[in-house]
Amino acid sequence: MPRLVVIYLSTSGNTKAMADAIVNGANSRNVEAKAVNFHEVRIEDIIAADAIAIGTSTFHYKMLPPMEKFIESLEKAKIKAKIGAAFGSYGWSGEAPVMIAEKMRKLGMNVIDPVLRIQYQPMEKDLEECKRLGKDIAIKVKNVAEKHTKPESDSKREDASLQEVKMGEGGH
Repeated sequence: MPRLVVIYLSTSGNTKAMADAIVNGANSRNVEAKAVNFHEVRIEDIIAADAIAIGTSTFHYKMLPPMEKFIESLEKAKIKAKIGAAFGSYGWSGEAPVMIAEKMRKLGMNVIDPVLRIQYQPMEKDLEECKRLGKDIAIKVKNVAEKHTKPESDSKREDASLQEVKMGEGGH
């Protein structure tokens, strides 16, 4: 079963609520997902995950410094080519999720756009957006897994059928 780890740093509980909703969305699509405070996340969980979502609140137009250092340390966790997502809550400006996404891309992750930003405490409609992000991550992880596990004979058959179609054919 595909795995998602949702790592968060929450100063007032808002980003944690978002993380929990993302997990619910992914779980509803048969992806094993769990939310973990970044202080408690284990490197084994990150390495074993097919996808990683990272969230923090924005403070003075930036992500919180401990989260920034944590993301920079992820290079050792072999996260290149994993599915990534960024999210967070904010009061005024909301730059942290965008910064997280940029750092994830620099580490070689395939980041889902757009990042998810929610102002203040998430309301029910906001939590539904978080669940949708979890579902989107699940779909993307499953699509990647299918590409890697597709039998060679199926792909050869598809290639052959594509080669048989000539310009002007196909009902266009």
